[in-house]
Amino acid sequence: MCNTICNYWCCTQSPTQKGKMLAAFFDKPGGPENLYIKEVSRPIPKEGEVLVQAHASALNRADLLQRRGMYAPPPGASQILGLEAAGIVVALGPGVDGQWKVGDRVMALLAGGGNAQYVSVPACQLIPIPQGMSDTDAASIPEAWLTAFQLLHFVGKVQKGETVLIHAGASGVGTAAIQLCRLAGAIPMVTVGSSEKIEIAKKLGAAAGFNYKEEDFGKKCLEATNNVGADIILDCVGAMHWQKNLECLNTDGRWVVYGLMSSGVINGDLLAKLLWKRGSLLGSLLRSQSSKYKAKLVKAFTEQALPYFATGGPIHLRPIVDSVYPLEKIVDAHQRMEDNKNMGKIVLQIPE
Repeated sequence: MCNTICNYWCCTQSPTQKGKMLAAFFDKPGGPENLYIKEVSRPIPKEGEVLVQAHASALNRADLLQRRGMYAPPPGASQILGLEAAGIVVALGPGVDGQWKVGDRVMALLAGGGNAQYVSVPACQLIPIPQGMSDTDAASIPEAWLTAFQLLHFVGKVQKGETVLIHAGASGVGTAAIQLCRLAGAIPMVTVGSSEKIEIAKKLGAAAGFNYKEEDFGKKCLEATNNVGADIILDCVGAMHWQKNLECLNTDGRWVVYGLMSSGVINGDLLAKLLWKRGSLLGSLLRSQSSKYKAKLVKAFTEQALPYFATGGPIHLRPIVDSVYPLEKIVDAHQRMEDNKNMGKIVLQIPE
């Protein structure tokens, strides 16, 4: 098997395909209907990077924001949508050590470029796919599970026995956070928008679920915790929930904001209420973190959580895939997430 970039191109590509690939694209910001599939140049791995032939990728809220023109990729990152992918290593860039070889099945944490047939990624941001796991399941792990792991351990500093309130508990990050809470010995509770999503969350280990559309989750959270409240709140919603968050935040609790699905504009005395609770307001974004930080995160996740995806013991982690769409149906996939219908991850199958 070829193991250099030059040999790979020469041995496997016909003249009409050489150096090209299919990728999801949009010319102007807007709705899902602006997306289409386009032939573009294939990336060439730089120093310390690996070229991965993607078999599957997955959607994230960040993709919707980028498509709307509200979330630009970090400097130097691919403009192509997609923050995670799964596939095989097909070429090694200069300086990549012996950890990876051509033919390895991997999943990748990306700053962009995942919704394409090939993606170049720093070698330190690759995770081996557990034996027996499908590409579609693997593609649903990197962004969501690493985000949840980061929020709980790197930012929230979760401790055994603590209560964690997880907003959007049936989302990709939410379903991952529920399971990672249980792995850490913490007690997860969720807010969701339907009774069906509550049942999904409870099956994954949530101790309680609250339908924010029909009940006051702040009061319900206090009732469920004997008026103690949540030690950590994982919040991707923002302004809409701020008052109820402060109502049910435990004294000395940590309120971790990692998204603003509703708004970031708050009208009210947030700081006084937060001060009274001696609470910590923490902001977290993964996409814009340095490669060094992501390498540290990937290493910790690979060592502490990845083994539980392959075991049959009392704690078994599993990615939750809502639906799978072929890449050419990316408009439909985005619309499903736009309509907030998904429970778990929406995955794209990438054509050979």
